[in-house]
Amino acid sequence: MNLAARCNSVTGTAWTDLAGELDAWAAQGRVARLWWRDDDAVEATPQLETLIGLADGIPLGLAVIASTARSNLAGILESAPLVTVLQHGWRHANHGGAGKKSEFPATRQAKAVVADLAAGRDRLSDLFGARFLPVLAPPWNRFAPEFDRLLPEAGLIGLSGLARSRAPLPDGIAGIDVHLDLVEWRGDRSFIGEDAALGGLVAELRARRLGEEPNAAIGVLTHHLVMDAGGAAFLADLLDLTRSHRAIRWFGPAALLTE
Repeated sequence: MNLAARCNSVTGTAWTDLAGELDAWAAQGRVARLWWRDDDAVEATPQLETLIGLADGIPLGLAVIASTARSNLAGILESAPLVTVLQHGWRHANHGGAGKKSEFPATRQAKAVVADLAAGRDRLSDLFGARFLPVLAPPWNRFAPEFDRLLPEAGLIGLSGLARSRAPLPDGIAGIDVHLDLVEWRGDRSFIGEDAALGGLVAELRARRLGEEPNAAIGVLTHHLVMDAGGAAFLADLLDLTRSHRAIRWFGPAALLTE
């Protein structure tokens, strides 16, 4: 069964729109690149086990809170070779005061920022060994651009936030952003809904097909601890429908560092 037929069997026009966009990629002989990041991991939980089960052959970048990460998390990942650990800050603590939440706002001292980043890198390296990729996925996707220059000093090689306009990163630092967050944070932390999720994904795919950063990977962001049934069902359908399509491929974060 082709993707369009499978999409029709799932539900709704939005899935058909995705099928049509991927068919347009296929007609041009091109392959769209996706990657997946999940945030706020600390320990082995039923929610995380469910998420890893959904992945089933799809690479996953798991953003782990460094200071509170537990050894049982390393244990559960032993049977998940396609999961790569990223650095989700140090304590996931808000230093943003009355402003937007951020662990690394511009008001912090550079020395303290470097100390936190280096401590997190060292702890995750100790816990996860070669599975750890020294890429910062900052809590709340906020990292003051004034601190970009500190990333090499802290031993990091990449930065992953929500895609937005920003100054070029320092030499040796790769940007591997996410574009589609499946959680409605301004509401009740439920799934944003199929129409919003698929509309956002199709828009990103179309922008690349029509020439805007044509080779840039599209990042999908999840949060296993707050994923509801609707979000889990959507993710399962999306992964299933894109696994074998010739116009789409899922990448692990390490593969995107050299782009």
